[in-house]
Amino acid sequence: MSFPGAAPKNPVTLIPARMASQRLPNKPLADIHGAPMIEHVWRRAVEAEVGRVVVAAGEPEIVAAIHNAGGEAVLTRADHPSGSDRIFEALQHIDPDQNHDAIINVQGDLPVLEAKVIHAALALLNDAAVDIGTVAAEITDAEELASNSVNKPVVAWNSDGQTGRALYFTKFPAPWGDAPVFHHIGLYVFRRAALTRFVSLPPSPLELSERLEQLRALEAGMRIDVARVDTVPLGVDTAADLNRARDLLAAMD
Repeated sequence: MSFPGAAPKNPVTLIPARMASQRLPNKPLADIHGAPMIEHVWRRAVEAEVGRVVVAAGEPEIVAAIHNAGGEAVLTRADHPSGSDRIFEALQHIDPDQNHDAIINVQGDLPVLEAKVIHAALALLNDAAVDIGTVAAEITDAEELASNSVNKPVVAWNSDGQTGRALYFTKFPAPWGDAPVFHHIGLYVFRRAALTRFVSLPPSPLELSERLEQLRALEAGMRIDVARVDTVPLGVDTAADLNRARDLLAAMD
């Protein structure tokens, strides 16, 4: 089942964030040039200029950090199993009248995210048949190709090679052979009805096997399209990543 519709007219960006990172404790509040990381992520989303931006926080400290920066944040339950569940709860709080017709889910650990990546994902919903949009970059590094921490989409690319329909997601290099393999970037754009259905579904067998949430949507017959982008934005998971983010943001100033 899919949820066809017109191109989004009133999208909202929701950024899920919680403190319970095992590899980098209190990650959303990690300092980057005098501001918490979640503030930098919020600013990148605002700079994309695609509408309202709200942080969906698991703890009051994150809400306070965004409010101090002049932004909008909402407190959600701390025990959500996924970012999708967290942003859905936040959506009910901030938009009970259902005015927002598309939801951009930006991970809270992408402080150097470029606006063009958000735009590429959102543009996929211009196709009325697409339920969910996401993005990927071609893998050129052998270590990245072999890593099971890098999720790879198998995509039926359109003739332009820039967009296509996701057939599967896996942690293993796929497809096999001479075809390029892509690094999936965990940024999603949902039609509102698609997000509502997605969070109502139980975890699917392939989702549990691969430990990839997006397979739940594919197994339920929802359509996910992928846009090709040039590079993978830095995701901050470790202290080393945090230092790299500091260097990158210093160079951008």
